[in-house]
Amino acid sequence: MISEYLNKDNLHHAYLIEGQSAEIIPEIKKFFESLGIKTLGNPDFCHIIIDNFKIDEAFALRAMSGDKSLPAQAGFSTINAKKIFLICANNFSLDAQNVLLKMFEEPIENTHFFLIVPEVNALLKTFVSRFYFISEKPVRQDLTEEVEEFINMPLQKRIDFLKILLPKKDEENEEEINAESNNVKALKFLNALEISLHGRLAKNMSKTVFGKTPKTVFDTGFFKHFFKVREFLRMPGSSVKTLMESVALITPNMLQ
Repeated sequence: MISEYLNKDNLHHAYLIEGQSAEIIPEIKKFFESLGIKTLGNPDFCHIIIDNFKIDEAFALRAMSGDKSLPAQAGFSTINAKKIFLICANNFSLDAQNVLLKMFEEPIENTHFFLIVPEVNALLKTFVSRFYFISEKPVRQDLTEEVEEFINMPLQKRIDFLKILLPKKDEENEEEINAESNNVKALKFLNALEISLHGRLAKNMSKTVFGKTPKTVFDTGFFKHFFKVREFLRMPGSSVKTLMESVALITPNMLQ
């Protein structure tokens, strides 16, 4: 539970929470309500829900964070002098992250930030390092099964699989916050794929150590390619389809 990581007497200035916003938001709001901080009708409690947090939103947030909180009002306890920002986003652009780096690095008195994202690997490491990080991401068993099937597929079936995994955006629902972006889906799949291939590589190495010949001898250069793809997936405007098709092309199969 998120509340287990929150010390009401010593709140960190910035939290980064990885997981599903629909499950996390009610718990965070309940935590603040228990402290006497209203989450409705409170000008010092700002809840932002957005698909892609871009540079304009970053400048706006930086400006809002500099405003002093309003004095305690009737029905508010003295702790309500705190200013709270609860931000839920599928993605933060590189420009936005760079704009916010210094703000999250230097705490603002009585101001606390709670950022909820579906996949922390989509963010810059320098950005993540500014936060108290909490992961509430559930383990997807089905993703492991999909990865295992993907490895053993011929190239054309891999391409067809990616079309299902990464569907074209429905323009009418482009801003749907509850839907994971294709960038996030691709990052999760790539991470699981890398873990699976590392495991298969370890098994092959152990067979060699014990004097047995592996079924497949392969070049591990694809791991470097995965690293490059992961970096490009974090960049705005990158073609997820093209990047993941390159993964389908370079991923070795028959690694048993």
